[in-house]
Amino acid sequence: MSDAPVKFIDRRDAGRQLAPAVEAAVGEDDAVILALPRGGVPVGYEVSTRLGVPLDVLVVRKLGVPWQPELAFGAIATGDIVVLNDDHVKALGLGQEMIHDIVEREHTELKVREKLYRDGCAPIDIAGKTVVVVDDGIATGYTVRAALKSLEHRGAKRRIVASPVAAAGTVRALEEDADQVICLKTSVAFGAVGRWYDDFAPVFDLEVRELLGNASRQESSA
Repeated sequence: MSDAPVKFIDRRDAGRQLAPAVEAAVGEDDAVILALPRGGVPVGYEVSTRLGVPLDVLVVRKLGVPWQPELAFGAIATGDIVVLNDDHVKALGLGQEMIHDIVEREHTELKVREKLYRDGCAPIDIAGKTVVVVDDGIATGYTVRAALKSLEHRGAKRRIVASPVAAAGTVRALEEDADQVICLKTSVAFGAVGRWYDDFAPVFDLEVRELLGNASRQESSA
């Protein structure tokens, strides 16, 4: 495949394009879409609408290097899950006290966002179901790995990762953790996720809440 970006219009467009591949993979399984907020939610919303299955969020937080926040050395997810890149931790000279402080700060923010997005409602029960973890793009894969690990004790029957675009090396690595990885576009020279979209405007908390509310109402009326 060429490394030249073939762009999606926006996240909703990406979700509509991704949905048929997810539908084929899920088949007749009892499925749930778990989107990674915030950017994964518009994508996941389109997938859940196409499949007619429940949509929920799986809250994850990237662990950024203090002096370069965009550089991640790991991620955390619901359920006190921590995934670290040991090579990065060693190369950056991050001490255990510093790592602990960063994890605690992000864990506090994770709890705030869970409460905000769900309005106090419990997470969807995924026991015995096929769970599709959806994001808008996967670069390093830290957040997706944390998400998959958080599902290990929740009784999911199958764990599928679905994303419109991802780094080729990351897809290969995730295939060792997930039952299946679905990705429409891969690239060796991946760069930033945003370069694969014409419109990559920030997704705000209000939009996340609105999409989750719409999905819940659609499920209730089905």
